[in-house]
Amino acid sequence: MRSHYCGALSTINIDETVTLCGWVDRRRDHGGVIFLDLRDRQGIVQVVFDPDTEEHFKRADSVRSEFVLKVTGRVRARSDATVNAAMATGQIEVLGKELEILNAAATPPFQLDEYTNVGEDVRLQYRYMDLRRREMQERLILRSKITSAVRNFLDSEGFLDIETPILTRATPEGARDYLVPSRTHPGQFFALPQSPQLFKQLLMVAGFDRYYQIAKCFRDEDLRADRQPEFTQIDIETAFLDEQEIMAITERMICGLFKTVLDVDLPTFPHMTYAEAMERYGSDKPDLRIPLELVSVDDLMQQVDFKVFRGPADDPAGRVAALKVTGGASISRKDIDDYTKYVSIFGARGLAWIKVNDIAAGVEGLQSPILKFMPDEVVAQMMERLGAADGDIIFFGADRAQVVNEALGALRIKVAEDQGLVADGWAPLWVVDFPMFEEANGGWTPLHHPFTAPSCDAAELVASPGTALSRAYDMVLNGTELGGGSIRIHKRDMQEAVFGILNIDETEAKEKFGFLLNALQYGAPPHGGLAFGLDRLVMLMTGSSSIRDVIAFPKTQSAACVMTNAPGDVGAEQLKELNIRLRQTREEVEKGE
Repeated sequence: MRSHYCGALSTINIDETVTLCGWVDRRRDHGGVIFLDLRDRQGIVQVVFDPDTEEHFKRADSVRSEFVLKVTGRVRARSDATVNAAMATGQIEVLGKELEILNAAATPPFQLDEYTNVGEDVRLQYRYMDLRRREMQERLILRSKITSAVRNFLDSEGFLDIETPILTRATPEGARDYLVPSRTHPGQFFALPQSPQLFKQLLMVAGFDRYYQIAKCFRDEDLRADRQPEFTQIDIETAFLDEQEIMAITERMICGLFKTVLDVDLPTFPHMTYAEAMERYGSDKPDLRIPLELVSVDDLMQQVDFKVFRGPADDPAGRVAALKVTGGASISRKDIDDYTKYVSIFGARGLAWIKVNDIAAGVEGLQSPILKFMPDEVVAQMMERLGAADGDIIFFGADRAQVVNEALGALRIKVAEDQGLVADGWAPLWVVDFPMFEEANGGWTPLHHPFTAPSCDAAELVASPGTALSRAYDMVLNGTELGGGSIRIHKRDMQEAVFGILNIDETEAKEKFGFLLNALQYGAPPHGGLAFGLDRLVMLMTGSSSIRDVIAFPKTQSAACVMTNAPGDVGAEQLKELNIRLRQTREEVEKGE
């Protein structure tokens, strides 16, 4: 039907007769000559109709925005006075000879150009219109280029693209499963996979030593800007490689991806332990573009009588840390109050601070309501440790270590953004040596998942689960976790030891993971892998603020599709066939009955 894409035309096509198909981006009538900007996924080209082609001129006069047209005409150069440098096709235009209206269009629900200012709910309701916008098309085109580059790289490295089941059974992944009732097995349910984790491990046992999949995954959890109920993973697993080799392959993949798609050379990926990341940045995914760091001052605060600081300083589970903001003394009291409210989101009960006005004047050159609680020598030692200088402000956190890390870690990012301290460019790193477990509700829960291998043997793990480190690794870029992975447990006795620490008894382990435990008995090789969040990766590479802007048909933050009105009600007959009875209807829930 078409001979060329609109945006693909250039001066090399001058004097060619072309046939184009697309949508009317703009229509203009200038002194009896009609100009149509015709748009397709490749771009826009100007089509000119003059009265010489009476029938088609009349038809061109009747079209409006978003009409779908088929146009045949001759490509010609624009005059010097009419060249449009802002358009990729701005040096040429098409003199229209024939025009066919393939479909008319109602008035669009919102403007489709770069000046669109409409709520996200409207954009999602009319997503098929929103996706016509150049910005959205470029994002999805780039997403396609990313997946293509990933496939090409992994294929070249000997990985096999193997699909794993979508209908499986519930597993303890840390979030709720989406359940699917079985009609043929009354009262029983499938679960949609939160990841292909166990299946890809079984593929290693089966001898497919290099697997990958661009896999759809599902989690029924509360949403944020970087979360969706269904999301896409670049899932990788390999046997007979250790963590250093797996990290090297995937690092090369990401570097090659940025070079191929964005023509960006990523810098070297430093390796940082989890403990160091938490100590210096309060986060296991630190943004290294920000020059601010947390500094522990527990030993100094053990010398003061101020209970707010002394208590956490003396507590083995507590922490007192300082965050120096260079040049931050200009931050107003109102801003400090706003920051205090902000850190309260993370459990902090306050935000102490000191402004450095004249470091040479000692305590007299400092400004803070907490100075009266501290001996002068402690203040002096603290200023020296922090490298404080005139014009700085220092914020303090004192509480349980987790609260301090989360609060000051988040404050570090917010202050840096507000003060313009975030450097341009890309700052990747690997975070390694994660703890195997963290305490939760009087027991242990895995920091990653229960199939991650520890760095010690089974006896040492059982003897001291709280100090055991895992063979896990996360790739971080500009403060975003791009992917996480680990070496997996490949021996049954170790897997049973981990289940025991997690209070998964033999009966439960057999019921939920019997197939895995059995497989580990039959020569399971050492193996490991990594999964990248494709949606997050595309969000970063396009500079988008939400993964909803890089997914063709995303859900809202309430996990609904306002375009199709999903989820929806199901008829009584279908529920009966599935052996399901509703305790409450949607209407009753909305009424609070």
